[in-house]
Amino acid sequence: MAVGCPAGTREWKRRQVAHDRPDRLFDESALNSSCEHVPGAVQRNKSRKRSGGCQTTWSIGAILYGDAGVPVHTEEPPCALASTYTGCVAGNIVVRLSLALPVCACCLAALLSGAPADPEDPVFRAVDLDLGESREVHFSNGTVASVRLIARDEIRDSVRQAVRSARVRVEVNGHETMLNCGNYRLPLTVGGVQIDCPVTKGYLANARTNPWGLDKDARLRVWPAASPLLRPGTYVYPVQQRWFASDTQMSNEPSFVDGSEEPARKRVYYHYGLDIGGVEGLTHVISATGGLVVVRGNGVLPAYRDSPYIEINYDGVIVLDERGWFHWYFHLARIDPGVTLGSRIRIGQNIGVIGKEGHAGCWSHLHYEIRSLQPSGKPGIQEGYAFLWEAYQKQYSPDLIAVARPHSLAWVGEEVVLDGGSSWSRTGKIERYDWTFTDGGRAEGPRVKRVYAKPGTYSEILKITDAAGRVAYDFAVVQIAGKPENGWTDRLPPTIHAAYSPALDARPGQTLTFAVRTCRTTYGREIWRFGDGSAPVVVKSDGCAEPASPKGYAFTRHAFKKPGDYIVRVERANERGERAVGHLHVRVCAQ
Repeated sequence: MAVGCPAGTREWKRRQVAHDRPDRLFDESALNSSCEHVPGAVQRNKSRKRSGGCQTTWSIGAILYGDAGVPVHTEEPPCALASTYTGCVAGNIVVRLSLALPVCACCLAALLSGAPADPEDPVFRAVDLDLGESREVHFSNGTVASVRLIARDEIRDSVRQAVRSARVRVEVNGHETMLNCGNYRLPLTVGGVQIDCPVTKGYLANARTNPWGLDKDARLRVWPAASPLLRPGTYVYPVQQRWFASDTQMSNEPSFVDGSEEPARKRVYYHYGLDIGGVEGLTHVISATGGLVVVRGNGVLPAYRDSPYIEINYDGVIVLDERGWFHWYFHLARIDPGVTLGSRIRIGQNIGVIGKEGHAGCWSHLHYEIRSLQPSGKPGIQEGYAFLWEAYQKQYSPDLIAVARPHSLAWVGEEVVLDGGSSWSRTGKIERYDWTFTDGGRAEGPRVKRVYAKPGTYSEILKITDAAGRVAYDFAVVQIAGKPENGWTDRLPPTIHAAYSPALDARPGQTLTFAVRTCRTTYGREIWRFGDGSAPVVVKSDGCAEPASPKGYAFTRHAFKKPGDYIVRVERANERGERAVGHLHVRVCAQ
């Protein structure tokens, strides 16, 4: 059967210009209004007469800080805020201006640039709870929900004692349920609301830092029933490629692609951001939201230089949106010249292309994360996997999505559980789960167990099928380490990263670029098999000998002659014969 690409893909391309609209954060018309909700930070070098006759020079570069340097968010109109916090210092609130400017009380809130003076009210509510604690959640639509945290539990691996699964039992409006936290999980509907758990306190035991700003046992987010996760028209998928077109590191999954999962490392980098792999220099990144460019490369707006919501590096862009959220785009090979510091960026506007710059390790990817004020009163991560999911669904209208992630880490001889239960079908039912293993074995069902006899990086194929015969694929990465022997600290196999471009709407005869890089070995070569009966192709990457090398990846090109779903395999072995295997799913659409 000929493979047709989702209509949503083409529709997204047609509608992209419509999405590139000026966002409301910097609506100049608001400056002409009387002292009401004035959106966000303000214009440069303009003077306006405001009601009451005061003259105010508007300037980017004002920020209102409270305790611990956290920008103050307020639901009060600017006049109410100004009447409470007049002058430069009031209690523990300090107004820091990049320029010494006369500021009338009526206009004080309009000078805020640490966060919008009138941030968009999110459709969800976040609460941090200790065990046994309950809280009433009030939504903007006037409804109320009651949530209580009953229990929490984390499952750790035996190699690093890293959290591999976290769960909480909650009561929502009198209904109990178990939530799996992070790890590519979406909100569940229970008790008349939607609810998820981004993180639990168990991660803090051996995390490198506390980027979540979590003090209590768990964080919960609650939405009204049937509500979108974010307001429609305010968010898009930030990478121009298919869902799971390459490796990812998301939702507190320990960082692993470039070989950073080492038994000797007891402090774990739980990847709280959203890493999306792609082809260096080719995969385009667009802005997920509209907003203000507060960081571009090594440049930063003066008011944000000491902000706890940002970092500054040559390879990154940070955008402040109308919710008061800071969106990070890092490891870019190139930043688009149209992205300028202090400018307004449009939703869907090009930001740059994926690379491995900065602190990317050895692999090419976008590091995307969202930082915002958390229920603890601290700056922290706003878990974004569910937002990416919702945006992709709306833009590309997939019928099926297979999910075999997160990856696994185990010793030789230990049992590993492969879980495809997070997979999704638009019809609500998946008819079949079929697994094909690296060694040629097969199994059926959403969850299967495996034991590995040799160290290596394995890529196990999950194929799901719905009632109409439509299929989708994903790959479970399993890293198996040899137990210490004869003085070896670790017997670590190679790891591998593969990607291709373009990864949307490939056509018969179209030339695609494939990139691969192996880590932990410089021995041997990579072998590509494209799954279409063509001869294998041999290339050689640098084995991550120099992580930032512009020649680190090995590239090849290939064109598929016919429409279909192709499983592409690439592998490389070290001197001990331990292999790293990677897979890509390439869908070639009918003309």
